[in-house]
Amino acid sequence: MKAILLNEAGGVENLQLAEVEIPAIKNDEVLVKVASISINPVDVKARRNDGVLSWLFAEERPVILGWDISGEVTEVGKDVTDFKSGDKVFGMVNFFGNGKAYAEYVAAPAEHLALIPAGISFQEAAATTLAASTAYQALTEIGKVKKGDRVLIHAASGGVGHHAIQIAKYLGAYVIGTSSAKNRDFVLSLGADEHIDYTKGDIEDLVKDIDVVLDGIAGETLLKSLDVVKDNGIVITLPSGDIQDEALEKAAQRNVDLQFYLVSSKKETIQTIAHLLETKALKPHIHQEFSFSEMGKAHTEVETGRVVGKVIVNI
Repeated sequence: MKAILLNEAGGVENLQLAEVEIPAIKNDEVLVKVASISINPVDVKARRNDGVLSWLFAEERPVILGWDISGEVTEVGKDVTDFKSGDKVFGMVNFFGNGKAYAEYVAAPAEHLALIPAGISFQEAAATTLAASTAYQALTEIGKVKKGDRVLIHAASGGVGHHAIQIAKYLGAYVIGTSSAKNRDFVLSLGADEHIDYTKGDIEDLVKDIDVVLDGIAGETLLKSLDVVKDNGIVITLPSGDIQDEALEKAAQRNVDLQFYLVSSKKETIQTIAHLLETKALKPHIHQEFSFSEMGKAHTEVETGRVVGKVIVNI
Protein backbone atom coordinates (compact mmCIF):
# COMPACT_ATOMS: atom_id res chain seq x y z
CA MET A 1 0.00 0.00 0.00
CA LYS A 2 0.99 3.63 -0.33
CA ALA A 3 1.88 5.55 2.82
CA ILE A 4 3.62 8.79 3.64
CA LEU A 5 6.75 8.34 5.74
CA LEU A 6 8.67 10.83 7.84
CA ASN A 7 12.29 9.89 8.53
CA GLU A 8 13.16 13.02 10.50
CA ALA A 9 11.56 16.28 11.55
CA GLY A 10 11.81 19.19 9.15
CA GLY A 11 10.12 20.77 6.16
CA VAL A 12 7.25 19.34 4.11
CA GLU A 13 9.81 17.85 1.73
CA ASN A 14 10.47 15.26 4.45
CA LEU A 15 7.00 13.78 3.88
CA GLN A 16 7.85 10.98 1.46
CA LEU A 17 5.37 8.80 -0.43
CA ALA A 18 6.43 5.15 -0.22
CA GLU A 19 5.23 1.56 -0.62
CA VAL A 20 4.85 -0.38 2.64
CA GLU A 21 3.11 -3.54 3.80
CA ILE A 22 -0.60 -3.44 4.64
CA PRO A 23 -0.75 -3.65 8.46
CA ALA A 24 -1.89 -6.85 10.16
CA ILE A 25 -4.77 -6.35 12.58
CA LYS A 26 -5.05 -7.50 16.18
CA ASN A 27 -8.10 -9.32 17.56
CA ASP A 28 -9.69 -6.07 18.75
CA GLU A 29 -8.95 -4.10 15.58
CA VAL A 30 -10.40 -3.58 12.15
CA LEU A 31 -8.62 -2.80 8.90
CA VAL A 32 -9.90 0.39 7.31
CA LYS A 33 -9.42 1.30 3.66
CA VAL A 34 -8.94 5.01 4.13
CA ALA A 35 -10.97 7.50 2.12
CA SER A 36 -10.17 10.80 3.85
CA ILE A 37 -7.69 12.09 6.42
CA SER A 38 -7.96 15.25 8.52
CA ILE A 39 -4.82 17.30 9.14
CA ASN A 40 -4.38 18.91 12.57
CA PRO A 41 -1.90 21.38 14.07
CA VAL A 42 -0.34 18.50 16.02
CA ASP A 43 0.50 16.83 12.69
CA VAL A 44 2.41 19.92 11.64
CA LYS A 45 4.15 20.29 15.00
CA ALA A 46 5.29 16.65 14.89
CA ARG A 47 6.52 16.95 11.32
CA ARG A 48 8.63 20.06 11.90
CA ASN A 49 9.74 19.74 15.54
CA ASP A 50 11.98 16.87 16.63
CA GLY A 51 10.99 17.33 20.28
CA VAL A 52 7.31 16.86 19.50
CA LEU A 53 8.07 13.98 17.13
CA SER A 54 10.04 12.17 19.84
CA TRP A 55 7.35 12.97 22.45
CA LEU A 56 4.80 11.20 20.26
CA PHE A 57 6.87 8.40 18.72
CA ALA A 58 9.97 8.04 20.96
CA GLU A 59 12.84 6.70 18.84
CA GLU A 60 10.73 5.08 16.11
CA ARG A 61 11.81 6.20 12.62
CA PRO A 62 10.50 6.41 10.03
CA VAL A 63 7.00 7.17 11.26
CA ILE A 64 3.60 7.43 9.60
CA LEU A 65 1.91 10.55 10.95
CA GLY A 66 -1.80 11.18 11.38
CA TRP A 67 -4.71 10.08 13.54
CA ASP A 68 -7.95 11.20 11.86
CA ILE A 69 -9.51 8.86 9.32
CA SER A 70 -12.69 7.89 7.57
CA GLY A 71 -13.13 4.95 5.28
CA GLU A 72 -14.50 1.44 4.79
CA VAL A 73 -13.87 -1.65 6.91
CA THR A 74 -12.24 -4.43 4.89
CA GLU A 75 -11.25 -6.87 7.65
CA VAL A 76 -12.46 -7.47 11.20
CA GLY A 77 -10.57 -8.89 14.19
CA LYS A 78 -12.06 -11.99 15.80
CA ASP A 79 -13.06 -10.13 19.00
CA VAL A 80 -14.82 -7.29 17.19
CA THR A 81 -18.62 -7.36 17.25
CA ASP A 82 -19.56 -3.75 16.45
CA PHE A 83 -18.38 -3.67 12.84
CA LYS A 84 -18.36 -5.81 9.70
CA SER A 85 -16.66 -5.60 6.33
CA GLY A 86 -18.22 -2.89 4.22
CA ASP A 87 -19.12 -0.61 7.13
CA LYS A 88 -18.28 3.05 6.64
CA VAL A 89 -16.48 4.30 9.75
CA PHE A 90 -14.55 7.25 11.13
CA GLY A 91 -12.44 7.99 14.18
CA MET A 92 -9.33 9.32 15.85
CA VAL A 93 -6.99 6.33 15.96
CA ASN A 94 -4.59 5.70 18.85
CA PHE A 95 -4.23 9.22 20.14
CA PHE A 96 -2.12 9.80 22.21
CA GLY A 97 0.07 7.33 20.34
CA ASN A 98 0.77 6.09 16.85
CA GLY A 99 -2.29 6.29 14.59
CA LYS A 100 -0.43 5.75 11.29
CA ALA A 101 -3.23 7.49 9.40
CA TYR A 102 -1.26 8.73 6.38
CA ALA A 103 -1.79 5.45 4.56
CA GLU A 104 -4.18 3.65 2.24
CA TYR A 105 -4.98 1.15 5.02
CA VAL A 106 -5.04 1.67 8.78
CA ALA A 107 -5.29 -0.93 11.54
CA ALA A 108 -7.61 0.72 14.06
CA PRO A 109 -8.92 -0.41 17.46
CA ALA A 110 -12.66 -0.90 17.06
CA GLU A 111 -13.16 1.15 20.24
CA HIS A 112 -11.78 4.21 18.46
CA LEU A 113 -14.31 4.12 15.61
CA ALA A 114 -17.98 4.80 14.98
CA LEU A 115 -20.27 4.27 12.02
CA ILE A 116 -20.62 7.26 9.72
CA PRO A 117 -24.25 8.43 9.86
CA ALA A 118 -26.31 8.39 6.68
CA GLY A 119 -25.90 11.55 4.64
CA ILE A 120 -22.47 12.37 6.05
CA SER A 121 -19.57 12.28 3.58
CA PHE A 122 -16.18 10.71 4.23
CA GLN A 123 -14.72 14.22 4.21
CA GLU A 124 -17.18 15.57 6.77
CA ALA A 125 -16.68 12.58 9.04
CA ALA A 126 -12.89 12.86 8.94
CA ALA A 127 -13.14 16.58 9.66
CA THR A 128 -14.69 15.99 13.09
CA THR A 129 -12.50 13.32 14.74
CA LEU A 130 -9.63 14.95 16.70
CA ALA A 131 -10.97 18.51 16.57
CA ALA A 132 -14.53 17.76 17.65
CA SER A 133 -13.32 15.18 20.17
CA THR A 134 -11.02 17.78 21.71
CA ALA A 135 -13.87 20.28 22.00
CA TYR A 136 -16.29 17.73 23.43
CA GLN A 137 -13.92 16.24 25.99
CA ALA A 138 -12.57 19.62 27.12
CA LEU A 139 -16.02 21.19 27.51
CA THR A 140 -17.60 18.20 29.26
CA GLU A 141 -14.78 16.56 31.24
CA ILE A 142 -12.93 19.70 32.35
CA GLY A 143 -15.37 22.54 31.74
CA LYS A 144 -18.42 20.54 32.83
CA VAL A 145 -20.45 22.98 30.74
CA LYS A 146 -24.14 23.09 31.56
CA LYS A 147 -27.20 25.04 30.50
CA GLY A 148 -26.80 28.75 31.10
CA ASP A 149 -23.01 28.79 31.41
CA ARG A 150 -21.18 31.62 29.66
CA VAL A 151 -18.50 30.05 27.49
CA LEU A 152 -15.76 31.98 25.67
CA ILE A 153 -14.13 30.21 22.74
CA HIS A 154 -10.93 31.64 21.26
CA ALA A 155 -9.96 30.90 17.64
CA ALA A 156 -13.64 30.18 17.10
CA SER A 157 -13.36 29.79 13.34
CA GLY A 158 -10.61 27.17 13.54
CA GLY A 159 -10.72 23.39 13.62
CA VAL A 160 -11.42 22.92 17.32
CA GLY A 161 -13.13 26.28 17.74
CA HIS A 162 -15.86 25.89 15.14
CA HIS A 163 -16.78 22.50 16.59
CA ALA A 164 -16.61 23.88 20.14
CA ILE A 165 -19.20 26.57 19.39
CA GLN A 166 -21.68 23.98 18.19
CA ILE A 167 -20.99 21.57 21.04
CA ALA A 168 -21.25 24.31 23.68
CA LYS A 169 -24.60 25.36 22.21
CA TYR A 170 -25.72 21.72 22.26
CA LEU A 171 -24.84 21.67 25.97
CA GLY A 172 -27.03 24.74 26.53
CA ALA A 173 -24.36 27.41 26.97
CA TYR A 174 -24.33 31.08 26.02
CA VAL A 175 -21.40 31.18 23.62
CA ILE A 176 -19.03 34.02 22.75
CA GLY A 177 -16.53 33.36 19.97
CA THR A 178 -13.41 35.30 19.01
CA SER A 179 -11.95 35.52 15.52
CA SER A 180 -10.95 38.16 12.99
CA ALA A 181 -13.70 40.37 11.57
CA LYS A 182 -13.72 38.52 8.25
CA ASN A 183 -14.91 35.34 9.99
CA ARG A 184 -17.60 37.06 12.09
CA ASP A 185 -20.52 35.85 9.98
CA PHE A 186 -19.15 32.31 9.94
CA VAL A 187 -18.78 32.22 13.73
CA LEU A 188 -22.31 33.56 14.25
CA SER A 189 -23.70 31.09 11.68
CA LEU A 190 -22.43 28.25 13.88
CA GLY A 191 -24.71 29.41 16.69
CA ALA A 192 -22.46 31.77 18.68
CA ASP A 193 -24.50 34.32 20.62
CA GLU A 194 -21.78 36.96 20.36
CA HIS A 195 -18.67 37.55 18.27
CA ILE A 196 -15.57 39.46 19.33
CA ASP A 197 -13.00 40.70 16.82
CA TYR A 198 -9.75 39.99 18.64
CA THR A 199 -7.97 42.73 16.66
CA LYS A 200 -10.21 45.48 18.07
CA GLY A 201 -9.24 46.44 21.59
CA ASP A 202 -8.62 44.35 24.67
CA ILE A 203 -10.98 41.46 25.27
CA GLU A 204 -11.08 42.19 28.99
CA ASP A 205 -12.87 45.46 28.11
CA LEU A 206 -15.44 43.68 25.96
CA VAL A 207 -16.55 40.65 27.96
CA LYS A 208 -16.72 39.51 31.59
CA ASP A 209 -18.30 36.96 33.93
CA ILE A 210 -17.23 33.95 31.86
CA ASP A 211 -17.69 30.51 33.40
CA VAL A 212 -15.48 28.53 31.00
CA VAL A 213 -12.81 29.63 28.52
CA LEU A 214 -11.54 27.34 25.77
CA ASP A 215 -8.18 28.76 24.69
CA GLY A 216 -6.65 27.52 21.47
CA ILE A 217 -4.01 30.26 21.23
CA ALA A 218 -2.07 30.52 24.55
CA GLY A 219 0.45 33.28 25.27
CA GLU A 220 -1.09 36.73 25.78
CA THR A 221 -4.56 35.37 24.98
CA LEU A 222 -4.32 32.97 27.90
CA LEU A 223 -3.39 35.81 30.26
CA LYS A 224 -6.31 37.92 29.06
CA SER A 225 -8.63 34.94 29.47
CA LEU A 226 -7.80 34.90 33.16
CA ASP A 227 -9.03 38.51 33.38
CA VAL A 228 -12.50 37.75 31.98
CA VAL A 229 -13.30 34.46 33.72
CA LYS A 230 -15.25 34.47 36.99
CA ASP A 231 -13.56 33.73 40.28
CA ASN A 232 -13.63 29.93 40.59
CA GLY A 233 -14.11 29.71 36.83
CA ILE A 234 -12.35 27.34 34.44
CA VAL A 235 -9.78 28.10 31.73
CA ILE A 236 -8.79 25.25 29.42
CA THR A 237 -5.71 25.76 27.24
CA LEU A 238 -4.96 23.47 24.31
CA PRO A 239 -1.73 24.42 22.50
CA SER A 240 0.86 23.46 25.12
CA GLY A 241 1.22 22.00 28.57
CA ASP A 242 4.08 24.42 29.18
CA ILE A 243 1.97 27.16 30.78
CA GLN A 244 3.78 30.40 31.58
CA ASP A 245 4.41 31.15 35.27
CA GLU A 246 2.55 34.46 35.04
CA ALA A 247 -0.62 32.63 34.01
CA LEU A 248 -0.27 30.05 36.78
CA GLU A 249 0.22 32.80 39.36
CA LYS A 250 -2.76 34.81 38.14
CA ALA A 251 -4.97 31.69 38.15
CA ALA A 252 -3.95 30.91 41.72
CA GLN A 253 -4.69 34.46 42.86
CA ARG A 254 -8.19 34.33 41.40
CA ASN A 255 -8.85 30.71 42.35
CA VAL A 256 -9.34 29.86 38.69
CA ASP A 257 -9.00 26.24 37.56
CA LEU A 258 -6.41 26.54 34.77
CA GLN A 259 -5.69 23.29 32.93
CA PHE A 260 -3.92 22.10 29.81
CA TYR A 261 -6.00 19.47 28.03
CA LEU A 262 -4.90 16.77 25.61
CA VAL A 263 -7.56 14.73 23.88
CA SER A 264 -7.54 10.90 23.88
CA SER A 265 -9.27 8.25 21.79
CA LYS A 266 -12.44 7.09 23.57
CA LYS A 267 -15.41 5.03 22.40
CA GLU A 268 -17.95 7.22 24.19
CA THR A 269 -16.57 10.37 22.56
CA ILE A 270 -16.59 9.18 18.96
CA GLN A 271 -20.06 7.70 19.39
CA THR A 272 -21.29 11.03 20.73
CA ILE A 273 -19.73 12.84 17.76
CA ALA A 274 -21.54 10.42 15.44
CA HIS A 275 -24.82 11.19 17.22
CA LEU A 276 -24.24 14.94 16.90
CA LEU A 277 -23.57 14.52 13.18
CA GLU A 278 -26.65 12.37 12.73
CA THR A 279 -28.91 14.86 14.51
CA LYS A 280 -27.37 17.85 12.67
CA ALA A 281 -26.24 19.36 15.98
CA LEU A 282 -22.71 19.35 14.54
CA LYS A 283 -21.76 20.39 11.02
CA PRO A 284 -18.05 20.43 10.20
CA HIS A 285 -16.73 23.05 7.81
CA ILE A 286 -14.15 21.99 5.25
CA HIS A 287 -11.64 24.71 4.44
CA GLN A 288 -9.82 22.94 1.62
CA GLU A 289 -9.23 19.47 0.20
CA PHE A 290 -6.03 17.98 -1.17
CA SER A 291 -5.04 14.72 -2.85
CA PHE A 292 -2.78 12.21 -1.08
CA SER A 293 0.19 13.29 -3.20
CA GLU A 294 -0.38 16.87 -2.01
CA MET A 295 0.16 16.13 1.68
CA GLY A 296 2.94 18.72 1.81
CA LYS A 297 0.57 21.39 0.51
CA ALA A 298 -2.01 20.37 3.12
CA HIS A 299 0.59 20.79 5.88
CA THR A 300 1.61 24.17 4.48
CA GLU A 301 -2.01 25.34 4.52
CA VAL A 302 -2.51 24.28 8.15
CA GLU A 303 0.80 25.95 9.01
CA THR A 304 -0.56 29.35 7.94
CA GLY A 305 -2.76 29.44 11.05
CA ARG A 306 -5.55 30.91 8.92
CA VAL A 307 -7.59 27.80 8.28
CA VAL A 308 -11.35 28.19 8.68
CA GLY A 309 -12.63 24.79 9.75
CA LYS A 310 -10.61 21.78 8.62
CA VAL A 311 -8.12 20.72 5.95
CA ILE A 312 -8.82 17.31 4.39
CA VAL A 313 -6.63 14.95 2.37
CA ASN A 314 -8.40 12.40 0.17
CA ILE A 315 -6.92 9.09 -0.92
